[in-house]
Amino acid sequence: MNAIYYKYILEFKRPSGTSRGVLKTKETWFIVITSEEKKGIGECGILRTLSVDDRPDYEEKLQWTCNNIHLGVDQLWQELKEFPSIQFGVEMAFKSLESKSPFLLFPSKFTDGEEAIPINGLIWMGEKEFMKNQIMEKLDQGFDCIKMKIGAIDFEAELELLSYIRSQFSKDVIELRVDANGAFSPDDALGKLLKLSSYHLHSIEQPIKQGKSEEMKTLCKATPLPIALDEELIGVFDVTDKKKLLLTIKPQYIILKPSLIGGFKGTREWIDLAEELRIGWWVTSALESNIGLNAIAQYTYTLGNKMPQGLGTGGLYTNNIEAPLVVNNGTLRYQIEKNWKVSYLD
Repeated sequence: MNAIYYKYILEFKRPSGTSRGVLKTKETWFIVITSEEKKGIGECGILRTLSVDDRPDYEEKLQWTCNNIHLGVDQLWQELKEFPSIQFGVEMAFKSLESKSPFLLFPSKFTDGEEAIPINGLIWMGEKEFMKNQIMEKLDQGFDCIKMKIGAIDFEAELELLSYIRSQFSKDVIELRVDANGAFSPDDALGKLLKLSSYHLHSIEQPIKQGKSEEMKTLCKATPLPIALDEELIGVFDVTDKKKLLLTIKPQYIILKPSLIGGFKGTREWIDLAEELRIGWWVTSALESNIGLNAIAQYTYTLGNKMPQGLGTGGLYTNNIEAPLVVNNGTLRYQIEKNWKVSYLD
């Protein structure tokens, strides 16, 4: 058994704004395992300044992983605890290697093209008119759940955008989620949540920065709208620490990004704890290429969560891997008549 890795730079079709800055490119790495005549591929993707494994020794650890691929997926997962994106890439690559097709990781009615996964339509930060145009585009595309990133432009302007959506569509027609990416300060967060709650939002993701457990606990207890932890889960490796975090903060939801929390196994640990504590959850991609998105989508379908998931990022790039994943009428579908085109597996 041999393994090699490749770096790949994804190019955004248009600069995409978050409260942490504007994204123009996205780095990712592919691990390819070869065993006899078979090949498996996995994606290791980090988000700069956000991923806990955004470290100077990242590629050194990728090379170490390839050199020690004979250890197998379970031992490597344990050895790579501080590198959740590589954990995920390794899990994906082994699953790919063991499958009938390198991209058919979790066969189901989704991969058969019979059923789809409901997803939210993502609205990126930008000038008010740009955001309004995105909203209209998503509504025209048949989305009934919209997620809007907030915290970068003037808060009152963001409220006006939410007011505009609600003036056109009630909460029974369009579900609205917002993602602050930790943009609010602990001092003004509750006041902002009170204003946001008047627009009948489904939830707000990470209103204040991660690492402020007591402040977040207080906010989750007093909040007028449900709070979903996102960045808060990053860098929490031990199951005991995960449970302690959820017991302390008691959020209404958690959001699971496999590339940031240790792949399939890490995601399953969080889900088991959340369900034990009656905390809601959904799964979101983290700007992976279609290789990673495919694995996340197939896995997510097997979990049976009927809420809209955050899996609509496949169309962001000019140079994404060609794949059968298609967004249609607010859902992600697997279009079986379309083919994959991945040179690494030729």
